[in-house]
Amino acid sequence: MKGDEPFPDRELTLLAEGRVELLGRILRSSNATFLVQVSCGDDSAWAVYKPEAGERPLSDFEPGLYRRERAAYLLSEYLKWGIVPATMIREDSPLGIGSLQRFIEGDVREHYFTLYVDAPETHRALSQIALFDCIANNADRKSGHVLRGQDGRVWGIDHGLCFSAGNKLRTVIWDFAGVPIPRALLENISPLADAVPPDVAELLDSAEVAALQRRVQRLLRERVLPVDRTGMRYPWPLV
Repeated sequence: MKGDEPFPDRELTLLAEGRVELLGRILRSSNATFLVQVSCGDDSAWAVYKPEAGERPLSDFEPGLYRRERAAYLLSEYLKWGIVPATMIREDSPLGIGSLQRFIEGDVREHYFTLYVDAPETHRALSQIALFDCIANNADRKSGHVLRGQDGRVWGIDHGLCFSAGNKLRTVIWDFAGVPIPRALLENISPLADAVPPDVAELLDSAEVAALQRRVQRLLRERVLPVDRTGMRYPWPLV
């Protein structure tokens, strides 16, 4: 089995308990990132492994970016948006503790820029990712961090630089700036203004949890996706 193939009810068991075998390094990643095969009984699947040992030191994020990968997945699941592929933390992986995320197989030539121009049917999903990034304070939403799976579903990946207490939003998804947020999505995020789910909060510090709540409160007041008035809130490289 590959990225899209395991049955959903087996997926988390595979990631949580399966034997992890390194297949190779994924190039052009800022930190050491590996393609692995995870096996459990007769089931196997590909996953993306990001060990803490492969992280470059950063001045504005503490080591342990894998925790933010997991927090993004849990937040996506709490909202029932299904944006982030299944992600687990494993201590027994070949290079030590890190995140394991379901590998999404798709056309590597597709990314946010191509989807926005060539696939208008994805715009609803893309704008939802934009809202998710505002809540998670994503500092690194490159175009290549948006994927379309073989079934047409749109995913967001690479959330290691999320949840900072300071305003660090950097994204290529500004095409929906100023667009009203649908009422249903506002209802989805509304509980976060009062409390962050415990499994998300325990992966962050108290300042980051409070900042997440403030971001949601602002979105509920303004009811539109934010506008970058500086023209500078972009990651690099863009793709």
